[in-house]
Amino acid sequence: MSVSKGLEGIIATESSICSIIDDKLTYAGYSIDELTENATFEEVVYLLWNRELPTQEQYEALRKELAENMAVPQGIIDHLKSYDLSKVHPMAALRTAISLLGLYDEEADVMESEANRRKAVRLQAQVATIVTAFSRIRKGLEPVTPKTDLTFAENFVYMLNDKEGEDIEIEAIDKALILHADHELNASTFTARVCVATLSDVYSGVTAAIGALKGPLHGGANEQVMNMLTEIGSEENAIPYIEEKLANKEKIMGMGHRVYRTGDPRAKHLQEMSEKLTKLHNQEELYRMSVKIEEYIKEHKGLPANVDFYSASVYHSLGIDHDLFTPIFAVSRMSGWLAHILEQYDNNRLIRPRADYTGPALRSFVAIENR
Repeated sequence: MSVSKGLEGIIATESSICSIIDDKLTYAGYSIDELTENATFEEVVYLLWNRELPTQEQYEALRKELAENMAVPQGIIDHLKSYDLSKVHPMAALRTAISLLGLYDEEADVMESEANRRKAVRLQAQVATIVTAFSRIRKGLEPVTPKTDLTFAENFVYMLNDKEGEDIEIEAIDKALILHADHELNASTFTARVCVATLSDVYSGVTAAIGALKGPLHGGANEQVMNMLTEIGSEENAIPYIEEKLANKEKIMGMGHRVYRTGDPRAKHLQEMSEKLTKLHNQEELYRMSVKIEEYIKEHKGLPANVDFYSASVYHSLGIDHDLFTPIFAVSRMSGWLAHILEQYDNNRLIRPRADYTGPALRSFVAIENR
């Protein structure tokens, strides 16, 4: 057997959901550029789950279905209120709440395909409610009941702020949700597939995925980018700060990617949105600082920005707490996790790789009195 550390370059399964070929990202054959510029998040959810874009009737049905399933059981809200959220990592709270959500679902352990699709709708809808409820409860505010006549992005902003968002806010959230929706066999998606390949339930698969996304090498990068920008403080301090980090051989978060070599195709869309939003909210220095850092790293290290780099300033400009960046990632990636979980169920085989043993050679047992 040969070893590929981190499974790099290993083809682990076949999938019709998402492709990354020659640094081009597609969802079921559609370019991420076309989808970001023309589609809504609901259309992308439908595409990931069905491999086709919806008709107007199908779109309206899914939009309505998601909106009508956003309310969560009161027990979930009571649970969030039961501990000191100021001391709880938001991803830990989300992981626990999603797992708990399975206890309220009578179909949780029903494995028929239609039941799994209904659970997918509920999970996609309710993850947004849990994230926004967490945000409000820890500020001493009551969660906001979703509206059935709003789109997914509109409801998310409404539940977060208790007021309907401006058009540019909705556009920013919709684009961010689309861009983060799926990304082939990333760590959290692979975790979800490994989990449900045992024929465990959808809630277990998603809970496992959230646990993987919680790690800073996967989902936490955008929060760390924002921490870096805050620490830099001013445009003139950007390059000296980066030079010092590089001299100390420290990693610059948000730069480069495990898969892409010439650049992350998602980054430019969030860069454009960052430029618009920082200008709108008089935070243009934040954008200029980001551009300086990207240009410097690209010139000196050959690493372009990835999707996390500009999503940080986008979310910050929207007034979103920095530690909510990764939970919002989870709200989006829920669509991809569920697509992969459903695909795994449809053509399942237990995922069970091998390890190359590097321990001692075969040896004889020695009685304890003789050791």
